[in-house]
Amino acid sequence: MKKIIVILSLLSSFVQAQNVAYVDSRYILENIPEFSAAQDELNNFSIEWQEEIDILKQEVEKLYRTYQAEQYLLPEEKKRNREEMIILKEKEVKSLTKQRFGPDGDLYQKQQQLIQPIQDLIYTAITNFADEAKYDIIFDKSSDLMMIYSNPELDKSEQILEKLGY
Repeated sequence: MKKIIVILSLLSSFVQAQNVAYVDSRYILENIPEFSAAQDELNNFSIEWQEEIDILKQEVEKLYRTYQAEQYLLPEEKKRNREEMIILKEKEVKSLTKQRFGPDGDLYQKQQQLIQPIQDLIYTAITNFADEAKYDIIFDKSSDLMMIYSNPELDKSEQILEKLGY
């Protein structure tokens, strides 16, 4: 508790010397129609790519079930060939999953392509607003920053939306 009091008193003295406001970027994004459209487009890509992966998984399952049913009747060489084919198909599924949904995959790239320009617009609007209104610091309420208390008068999200024309 003492740490919180010390932090609050330090923050209080810091804030008194600064012109501070905050915005809620999540609220701003939710009120921009282009963001909703981009989210819908991303969801559609995600669903389409997941279906593509599911079809491949079903093919692997079918190959495996067929192999299990016939394995005792197959000569060793055909067994190995079928096993290798199943393993290759499983690798193909893993590779496609990584390509579509991996850290630098297609979904991430689509997010960057569709969402980043909107985020850049918001950042520019916030920067211009801060310059015009002479704010020293603007916090983002929806980020990892923890706000114990926030005075609604300091919330400048609506002004940012207005600056963006929404």
